[in-house]
Amino acid sequence: MDSDFYLVSGVILLALSLPSFLNAFTHGRRFRLASILAVAGLGMVVFANHQRIGSYTIQDVPPAFVRVFGQFWR
Repeated sequence: MDSDFYLVSGVILLALSLPSFLNAFTHGRRFRLASILAVAGLGMVVFANHQRIGSYTIQDVPPAFVRVFGQFWR
């Protein structure tokens, strides 16, 4: 697995944690699942950033998505 896969997976997990946070907040429940998703996503993004020789910038994220999804479509 290369660092692009970890970056894309982490960003997706972070994006999925936002609706979970909002749902738990509006219904007055605990943020258990949202916290797990956010910590796992953030951990994957940090791991990907440390695995890459240079660090990721904001401009590197969309091409990483294209490379990862391109690997799955082949």
